Amino acid sequence: MRIALAQQNYLIGDFEGNRSKIISAIREAKKQSADLVVFSELCVCGYPPRDFLEFSDFIERCEESVALIAKECAGISAIVGSPSRNPVVKGKDLFNSAYFLSDGKVKEVIHKTLLPTYDIFDEVRYFESNTEWKLIECCGKKIAVTICEDIWNAGANPMYVCTPLDELKKLNPDFVVNISASPFDYNHQQERIMLLKEIATRYNLPVYYCNAVGAQTELIFDGGSLVVSTSGKIFSEMKFFSEQLSFFNHDEVANNSSDKNSSPLKINLIHDALVLGIRDYFSKLKFNKAILGLSGGIDSAVVLCLAVEALGKENVLPLLLPSEFSSEHSVSDSVILCENLGVSYEKISITSVFEEYLKSLKKSFKGKPFDLAEENLQARIRSGMLMAISNKHQYILLNTSNKSEAAVGYGTLYGDMCGGLSVIGDVYKTVVYELAHFINRERKIIPENILTKVPSAELRPNQKDSDSLPEYDVLDKILFQYIEKRKGPRELIEMGFEKPLVDRVLKLVNTNEYKRHQTPPILRVSPKAFGSGRRLPIVGKYLS
Repeated sequence: MRIALAQQNYLIGDFEGNRSKIISAIREAKKQSADLVVFSELCVCGYPPRDFLEFSDFIERCEESVALIAKECAGISAIVGSPSRNPVVKGKDLFNSAYFLSDGKVKEVIHKTLLPTYDIFDEVRYFESNTEWKLIECCGKKIAVTICEDIWNAGANPMYVCTPLDELKKLNPDFVVNISASPFDYNHQQERIMLLKEIATRYNLPVYYCNAVGAQTELIFDGGSLVVSTSGKIFSEMKFFSEQLSFFNHDEVANNSSDKNSSPLKINLIHDALVLGIRDYFSKLKFNKAILGLSGGIDSAVVLCLAVEALGKENVLPLLLPSEFSSEHSVSDSVILCENLGVSYEKISITSVFEEYLKSLKKSFKGKPFDLAEENLQARIRSGMLMAISNKHQYILLNTSNKSEAAVGYGTLYGDMCGGLSVIGDVYKTVVYELAHFINRERKIIPENILTKVPSAELRPNQKDSDSLPEYDVLDKILFQYIEKRKGPRELIEMGFEKPLVDRVLKLVNTNEYKRHQTPPILRVSPKAFGSGRRLPIVGKYLS
């Protein structure tokens, strides 16, 4: 039996475009003598469709696409993901389903059993859970078809009352197919590999895992589809962050006894994920040009480099917006960076505009010292100029705030926190430096002075980030434990962090939740990013 895995990049709600991709892969697979071609979870409509699922017309279009795709399945079979209607009045209206298409029609429909409702997932909101067990048959083989979570929590999560593979194993399948739309984070592929190896050996079955690729707003799907032999060895690991159609002889897979995976390094994955996230956000919204403020600091430098790689140097406009407090090297370092990238830039001083604002506010500010109000005013002047040019030329403004700053509220609402997309809002400051060194791995693109200078917002004389925050190497360790690992204040203190420092950092994180509710979508690269996967109250108190 010859099996193809189609790792494809879909656009949510683009039924014609998605269908065209799927049909093209079916035709190519047929030319290559495949018996079965497998696509990813909800490929017909794109994942995650969220509240589009509440539109009857949306579901009708899914059904129409499935019927048209089925007509292509003559002399070849396919497994495609799409929502299906629940014919029973009881429960939710829909299932998250895998359609088995053969002989020009729908032969079987398999429903997802385990519906995730954590982090970025909310499938219980839309779907009913499967309660019946069946296999599909193709070329004399019996196949256990599962959908994403159905294997992720096999026997490990007490929130689920059943384990699908335990039930399906009783029906004596020849192998497992899992269609998935599993979002990227920097740990995810290694977790997948460990899981699929465990499943293959536990159930003594080969596993074909087909994952989606591409970015859907803040969520990035990395591909990395896997084929695992009966012995738990990786037979094949498909490309990361790009589409691919691969073919496998089932007998070779089943009898494979050597591992063939070579997953990239963590920083490489983060870099490539962010590039894909930018590229897809622009292309799927039909934009092609970006603008950003280039300060001479590490954050905007890294974002500029990522944007140029994603969109091309001709489609990115960095704006240098110095004030009276900007150091000379901030401007010169920015110019060198632009020259190294071959990017055109514009320089507009905000000094005169700032002075005019102060004149207008003189009466209101009378008797008050220079403080946060004047600092934030500069940031908002810059954002006003960036947004004006963005509007005039139909650019999307890229936000350059990092995760450390977003966590503790070290940013100005409607100032440096504005934008259409937050590129590194899920990347801690210390990791931003790692990204910068990775970008410089072959030649010096980001100037050395940007890599070594003391971080500063340059909104007042001799300002440093450390005037307001703990040093980033300490701050990031606390933030990681609190945000990603969900360690509470008492646990952090037990880990050796001083209580006053813990109280200070956690207070900053919790009291600035309101700011994060007003930020642009943040490209997700960690297991716990700000956005739809982290839901905390704006008004609350949680300290030691």
